[in-house]
Amino acid sequence: MTADHELVVERLMNVPVAALWTAYTDHLNEWFCPPPWRAEVQEMDLRAGGRSAVTMYGPDGEVMPNEGVYLEVIPERRIVFTDAFTHGWNPAGPFMVGSFEFEPRGDQTLYRGRARHWTAEAKAQHEAMGFAEGWGKVAEQWEAVARRIAGR
Repeated sequence: MTADHELVVERLMNVPVAALWTAYTDHLNEWFCPPPWRAEVQEMDLRAGGRSAVTMYGPDGEVMPNEGVYLEVIPERRIVFTDAFTHGWNPAGPFMVGSFEFEPRGDQTLYRGRARHWTAEAKAQHEAMGFAEGWGKVAEQWEAVARRIAGR
């Protein structure tokens, strides 16, 4: 897999990494989807091999389950996940390996969201679905929830 198959959103967030981590672990429903969509966590087993199950609901009755597993979890530093498997390491039709990376910068955090795809076609599909706008909006919402947690 090469960088040619990777999409990235990066921004310096005006919150400490601990607040972003808490926003992920305890408040994901509040920021995971751009409105008018909403998200509901079914399971978040934050460990390598743990299940990740979040369902997104659209304004017109759309239901989009996101099932996968965590590949790596380093608290307050990195979360790597994939939809290539479902719980119990059952193979699924893979779309991407995603990651959220957090680099402390004093009382701020450099955040990187990455989506790595198996093929150029999958990357292009994700771009066409609105990756930059969607993941950018999600990062903005995530930061807003973290700011509230940090009292900013």
